[in-house]
Amino acid sequence: MRNKFLRYIQNEKRYSNHTLKAYRNDLDQFQSYLEDTYGTSPPESASHFMIRSWLVSLLDNSISTKTINRKISTLKSFYKYLSRENVIQANPMLKVIAPKNGKTLPSFVKEKDMDRLMNDIKFNDDFTGIRNKLLIQFFYSTGMRLSELINLQITDINLDGLALKVLGKRNKERIIPISKTLATAIAGYLNYRDHQLAELNTENNFLFITEKGKQSYPKLVYRITNKYLSYVSTNPKKSPHTLRHSFATSMLNHGADLNAVKELLGHASLAATQIYTHNTIEKLKNVYEHAHPRA
Repeated sequence: MRNKFLRYIQNEKRYSNHTLKAYRNDLDQFQSYLEDTYGTSPPESASHFMIRSWLVSLLDNSISTKTINRKISTLKSFYKYLSRENVIQANPMLKVIAPKNGKTLPSFVKEKDMDRLMNDIKFNDDFTGIRNKLLIQFFYSTGMRLSELINLQITDINLDGLALKVLGKRNKERIIPISKTLATAIAGYLNYRDHQLAELNTENNFLFITEKGKQSYPKLVYRITNKYLSYVSTNPKKSPHTLRHSFATSMLNHGADLNAVKELLGHASLAATQIYTHNTIEKLKNVYEHAHPRA
């Protein structure tokens, strides 16, 4: 049933490959635990007591509550599927309570540091240098997810209309406006990109490509992002998602409407966007303390 469930969330629910991999790993880990601890392997036969004991073992091994709650989400989806398919009579997850997540604030790069990266840091004046700089600009200017950027195609870009068409989670499409500055940078990069593909005698419709003319991949993008953020930030997190956080934080710090930021980020609910308001509130507190005579 595990494999049928994975095919279901891939083909019918249209979950991303990243989510599919996470679900598969979670189910594999749970099955291994059942084998090692109880001598039984089918998760279909697990009781709520067995599930609870697995979660406790994860906590004992210092696994974060955020990770544990993601695994709980996997099991909830799995057992809901089994119940609907009449494989099980009772859903054991109904008796499992998720631990509360600790409040973690999004990690971001300060605006002055991003300005320094874009204006003062030297990027090579060749295909890879132009591509790398545009890649950083893209994340910070649009707030796109890593998967969205990698899959962005030339035909998704409207330079005249200053907009991008992005396919986000659950295949939900959204339009992101872009600045004239970013549009100019894209146009300049396309010349280098076309020359690179011509030399390789190949074609590719993805915007960001490798030196060999192939579609970019997560490891490459992480490596590029980490390298250049290291020049301006001591923040331990230097990922594409850090730049997504930086985009949202900058937008809110400059007075953007929370609902507008939600739409730009492609969040399903406003609650996911509200984590960024903490930094804005902290900024307002500082303004208040320095400006109000009774503060």
